[in-house]
Amino acid sequence: MLEIRSLEIPEIRELKPRKFGDGRGFFAETFNRSRLGEVGIDIDWMQDNQSYSAEPFTLRGLHYQEPPFAQDKLVRVLRGRILDVVVDIRRGSPTYKRWVALELSADAFNQLLVPVGFAHGFLTLEPDTEVFYKVSAPYSGAHDRSIRFDDPAIGVQWPLEGHAPVLSDKDAKAPTLAEANPHFDYTGS
Repeated sequence: MLEIRSLEIPEIRELKPRKFGDGRGFFAETFNRSRLGEVGIDIDWMQDNQSYSAEPFTLRGLHYQEPPFAQDKLVRVLRGRILDVVVDIRRGSPTYKRWVALELSADAFNQLLVPVGFAHGFLTLEPDTEVFYKVSAPYSGAHDRSIRFDDPAIGVQWPLEGHAPVLSDKDAKAPTLAEANPHFDYTGS
């Protein structure tokens, strides 16, 4: 069984696989294409990625890839805790520039589904955090993009608790959403 709930932006969903435990530990099915298809999540996953962040307050994002290499993502934490943030970058969307956040952790055993048309980033909340995620398109350096984590037009409230975030050079130099001008259009009703 799989629990699924939509966040404030309905396309962003939290998934919680069921654990089966006994004295030895637990077993869980963290991905099953047919079960996801039964609930309308029919994505052809192409690649698995894993990141490790040694320091708390490591901030990765906000990232996305332009078409034709745009990526859906299914994100989970193997060790530690993160605040996972998703921003709607689809022009014409009723939730354009809005963001949602969800804490993911190894203990909570939850996952976040991030569809194409959304920028994604996370902040580690504990040392030695490992994040694992599936993507629906392979990495393409020519299509890889970033948006500033602190773009005032978006206004993400990162819980930095007075700490400076640990950033890559790429993320420190990322453009604002207006400068990035992503190529995603809202197609819903």
